[in-house]
Amino acid sequence: MKEVRFPAEFHLERLTRSQARVGFDSGQPAVNDWLATKALQQQEKHMSVTKVLLAPQNNIAGYFTLAIGQVDFSDLPADIARRLPRRRLPVAIVAWLGVSVEHQGRGLGKLLLAQALRDCHSAGQTFAFVAVVIDCLDDKSKAFYQMWDFHELPGHPYRLFLTSAQLTELMRTPA
Repeated sequence: MKEVRFPAEFHLERLTRSQARVGFDSGQPAVNDWLATKALQQQEKHMSVTKVLLAPQNNIAGYFTLAIGQVDFSDLPADIARRLPRRRLPVAIVAWLGVSVEHQGRGLGKLLLAQALRDCHSAGQTFAFVAVVIDCLDDKSKAFYQMWDFHELPGHPYRLFLTSAQLTELMRTPA
């Protein structure tokens, strides 16, 4: 996957206090609430990082939040876990991703996920992790992530993962 290119009139930057978070509407209340009330607070505590895609009027067209976490080796599929230590293992987490209703249907969600994965891959060159994990809110979001080869964690139908090896391969694939 080559460099992610957003439409020329959009730009991606780290979330700041001056951006209008409260007016963001993705059509999913939990996604809206995270951005409006928790994203900046968690970023200031160094718990996560949120990047926002700003539209020409500097309103938020979409965003993603990345964090780090852990999964127990026993939560992973047996073919992956058998090669790993029997303990909690580091993972990158795509914690939140949303696109405003006004900008949906333009491929911005795919571009935001591509950038989130690129950021995870870059971070993985310095801080190792075994997988990228995503918790899905519903079947629609689950289907979206599965198009990117994310798979269910056994026993957790709405928790998906992509191994670090798969992520590396994805980064080598031409866009």
